[in-house]
Amino acid sequence: MVLKKGDYVVLFAEGKRHLIKIKEGYFHTHKDFIELTELEGKNYGEKIQGKRGCDFYILKPTIYDFLLKVERKTQILYPKDIGLILLKLEVGEGKRILECGCGSGALTCALAYFVGEKGKVFSYEREEAFIKLAQKNLSRLELQERVLFHHQEVRDSFEEEEVDGIFLDVKEPWELLPASHKALKGGHPLGILVPTTNQVSLVLRTMQELPFVDVEVWEILMRPYKINPERLRPEDLMIAHTGYLIFAKKVFSL
Repeated sequence: MVLKKGDYVVLFAEGKRHLIKIKEGYFHTHKDFIELTELEGKNYGEKIQGKRGCDFYILKPTIYDFLLKVERKTQILYPKDIGLILLKLEVGEGKRILECGCGSGALTCALAYFVGEKGKVFSYEREEAFIKLAQKNLSRLELQERVLFHHQEVRDSFEEEEVDGIFLDVKEPWELLPASHKALKGGHPLGILVPTTNQVSLVLRTMQELPFVDVEVWEILMRPYKINPERLRPEDLMIAHTGYLIFAKKVFSL
């Protein structure tokens, strides 16, 4: 693929990844810089030299890179959590997935990417500013057409029925369990994110009163390692607790 103005690349330099859009101007690191228009006509995998002699490698961005660099006004879900959510909700080509609480849109972007051109994401959010930010982040990936936003606070029911999966990222998700049960296909998954253990307990107590089974609670920690083969050990910093994930399946009776 020959790169042109407006394309995104990952520039790998000095051991770090930088998500960059090709446009007029310069990109600076601590030690060196390049003129971004020099990337035009290049291909992924090539190397260019900075003005002070450092090497810049041109890599193809992945959805992982975009998720780490979403513009945010809220705490976002990290890829370590999103990966399990995608698998547990079985998000794939053609699926109809509903989310409530889009925040800055990191999960929204991932859902839209994985449902493919034939799928659809239905996103409910009461804050208009968050919807606009999520739409902005989706536009960087050219995925905005795959998401239908509802600017409203849900109380009793969602507009959609027979969806393939639901994810709730709201302050009081236990209040939306009846609406989620109604909107889901039978046997299909519900996912929930909450930041505290007392919220987990409230969700679990409410679930006991509804036809949900196969209930799980997860906390995911991810520890990176320094890549020096002679001194292999963990990095000094890590993304630890981001929230508790709860998953369950809808049945018609207990």
